[in-house]
Amino acid sequence: MPTKKATTAPEGFTAEERAAMKERAAELRAEGKKGAKKADGLQAVLDRIAQMAPEDRELAERVHVAVTGTAPELSPRTWYGMPSYADADGKVVVFFQDAGKFSARYSTLGFQDNAHLDEGDMWPVSYALVRWNPHVEQKVVELVRAAVS
Repeated sequence: MPTKKATTAPEGFTAEERAAMKERAAELRAEGKKGAKKADGLQAVLDRIAQMAPEDRELAERVHVAVTGTAPELSPRTWYGMPSYADADGKVVVFFQDAGKFSARYSTLGFQDNAHLDEGDMWPVSYALVRWNPHVEQKVVELVRAAVS
């Protein structure tokens, strides 16, 4: 008697994750084109911010101003469809993930490995952003300043 194979639906990527991967592939193709300029990255970030829901857009705009004002040496670009800021080697240091990107409860300010935030044996590299206020702005500026030091 032949045995039946149990078939279960594979737990693959969500639609949001697939969309982010497609955005990243498009970004890599665009980076590979000769003549890509820093201004193109800035425009891509501004376009992405403009597409966000109003609450996320407000946070993203404030993060953009804080990061570019604190660390003008970082280049704006999109990374997996998110506004991000890269060092001279093109490596992302800091990024903003809007809540709508993956249907999350809150937006996130995140830092990559090359951010200089190391503190002992454990340190945070991601921060939930719910609302912008002077305290949040000061903390973001401090974190970005430390990340690029």
